[in-house]
Amino acid sequence: MTSASTPLAIIVLAAGKGTRMKSDLHKVLHPIAGRPMLEHLLSSAQDLAPERQVVVAGHGREQLEKALGERAAIAVQEPQLGTGHAVQQAEQALSGFEGDVLILYGDVPFVRTETMRAMIERLHAPDAPAVVVLGFEPEDPLQYGRVLAHDDGRIAMMVEYKDADEEQRACRLCNSGLMAVKSADLFDLLGKLGNDNAAGEYYLVDIVNIATLAGRTCAVIVTDDPDEVGGINSRGELAAAEARWQVKRRVQAMADGVTLIAPETVFFAWDTQLGRDVTIEPNVVFGPGVTVADNVVIHAFSHLEGATLESGTAIGPYARLRPGAVLKQGAKIGNFVEMKNAVLGEGAKANHLTYLGDAEVGAKANIGAGTITCNYDGYFKHKTVIGERAFIGSNSALVAPVKIGADAIVAAGSAVTRDVAAGELRLVRGEQLVKPGWADRFHDAMKKKKAEQKK
Repeated sequence: MTSASTPLAIIVLAAGKGTRMKSDLHKVLHPIAGRPMLEHLLSSAQDLAPERQVVVAGHGREQLEKALGERAAIAVQEPQLGTGHAVQQAEQALSGFEGDVLILYGDVPFVRTETMRAMIERLHAPDAPAVVVLGFEPEDPLQYGRVLAHDDGRIAMMVEYKDADEEQRACRLCNSGLMAVKSADLFDLLGKLGNDNAAGEYYLVDIVNIATLAGRTCAVIVTDDPDEVGGINSRGELAAAEARWQVKRRVQAMADGVTLIAPETVFFAWDTQLGRDVTIEPNVVFGPGVTVADNVVIHAFSHLEGATLESGTAIGPYARLRPGAVLKQGAKIGNFVEMKNAVLGEGAKANHLTYLGDAEVGAKANIGAGTITCNYDGYFKHKTVIGERAFIGSNSALVAPVKIGADAIVAAGSAVTRDVAAGELRLVRGEQLVKPGWADRFHDAMKKKKAEQKK
């Protein structure tokens, strides 16, 4: 069978305690670009249509079960006796499976689909390797395990850094830990593992040495991007991975026709979608779920999450768009305006100091400064509907549920609690009381009183 037609299973190792993260959140659930690192990895693997997925868990198992639901089986490694022992725990979940197995690591989130595919294809090469290892050549090999291989990629030996001599440590080809193995070989090889090493653990890499000593071929393929197999074990490494991801995404955005005035200050989410001729000013942050059409301007210091911006719209500076915010074509949101679960109609605008929550604003309506849609009564959310071309005066409070008709005007400073008909003026203010000369008399009396107190 060819690699394209052979069933595939994924084993993701995620049993480590992640002590260096110093967090109650499982290490592999820490987000990069707004997405848990485990989800980055599973998304890349999903393009290969795996028949089964197994995540090997230990500490924080309940968090993984909640995050994954029915998408993957959970195998438990307790106690943790090494990577080889961890993979063994997946045997029951793969009972009856016949095909290829990819062994991945939950804290190595950015392995490309193309790399995974290349590993599987090498597994099906004419020399039929028992194990395919993904290698890399970092600038500093540090304490990575070494892959001692021939020029054709056949592995002579693999050794952990702790157990390597000086000559072996001089090798620059390092082991990423990722492997491809046929299911027919995997658990047979794992059953032959021993723990006679410096750490007293069952090393996964030893299955390569076991297969090689038995006369089987094992092979290494080498990624051209060492960052692809970078593991994340601390907050510092998490931040470094985020920074690398953001740099690549900014470069891609600009290549796709987006203008970034200060690229290093703009932060994207994993699923941010941007059209052409979009201009993004400095210090803009995208949370997950944002779609931006062509010819949109996002001014400085704006934050967007779960929002949709149609063509010709503009927001900011200092705007906040929360989930469910939709700007129709040509709509504008200005400084210190917040939207949540609200639609701003075509050509409508809210230029300053406004909150639009659970609202529907018609085309070409104007929302004055300081307007608030009062959408929450302490128990339930209620909707405000504002008609086309309506004019809402400054410092108005629209107490939902309420409807403002087309072409209606709400006078500045009004607190509207009942529907306003189309074309109607609604003025809700206390009557002004005028007392000529009162202020002058007040000032005179206070000055006299203050002077007497000083005597």
